[in-house]
Amino acid sequence: MAQLRVIKKRMSAVKTIGRITKTMQMIATAKFTAAANRAASTKPYTERIRELVHEVSSSASDYNSPLINGPGETRNRELLLVISSDRGLCGAYNGNVLKTAIGHVRDCRERGVELDIEVAGKKAANFFRFQKIEVAAKHSLGDVPAYEEVEKIASSFIRRYMSGDYDAVRIASMHFISNARQTSELMQLLPMTRPEATTDSQETSEGPTVVYDFAPSIDELLDDLLPLMAKTVLFQAFNDAVVSEQIMRMIAMKAATENAKDFGRILKQKFNRARQSQITTELTEIISGVAALE
Repeated sequence: MAQLRVIKKRMSAVKTIGRITKTMQMIATAKFTAAANRAASTKPYTERIRELVHEVSSSASDYNSPLINGPGETRNRELLLVISSDRGLCGAYNGNVLKTAIGHVRDCRERGVELDIEVAGKKAANFFRFQKIEVAAKHSLGDVPAYEEVEKIASSFIRRYMSGDYDAVRIASMHFISNARQTSELMQLLPMTRPEATTDSQETSEGPTVVYDFAPSIDELLDDLLPLMAKTVLFQAFNDAVVSEQIMRMIAMKAATENAKDFGRILKQKFNRARQSQITTELTEIISGVAALE
């Protein structure tokens, strides 16, 4: 009888867990849909900014800026922004991002480069506190990153980079490729890579090169476009991170719900067997008692 009560309690607990994970799956699905729509709407703008900077900078071979050519004097100091989630239960999302981040931290130590770390998300902050690694700043943008908040972070990065505090600014985050594939990446935000010059074979296959007449000058355009590109790329990184987090949480909660159902069926079988065994034992005792009276 005691065994039946224990199994019944476990069955009730598993059903409760299954309802919770099912609800979390539905919430993650709704958040994923909204985040995917936001990321999809901003991606064409990000790509167009990249193309525009490519077209303008390819016409300015003599343009010099630390944002694209790198700092004039190196200081052996870099800045790393780690984008994680505020909550768990999202599969390997945080684990993959933090693995990429700690790999870069070790690489900087081996190269003798001083590294300042900033985090966005409680999971990254807790991880580096556990590792006894100092965090310079913590950012909290939630599930819906606002461009205004991201712009402030990007502007701070650009200002400190331009003043010579850092040789490079990098981002460790999850890159959303498709619903079935998300990969952690270490992206260099600053300095930006100068586009390669177009070769004659490329001109032949893709058509003639378009010649632009710029007003204002190319230098003035790039002075405005490069900071805008850095802000846009960082905003896209935050959007991709949110999309990846929600879809990985949705998948994790779906798997947890299915596991709860499977485990519930196993417990149901155990309960039925234990109940049948108890009934058989009671019948045997009754039959034995009747036989003894005869």
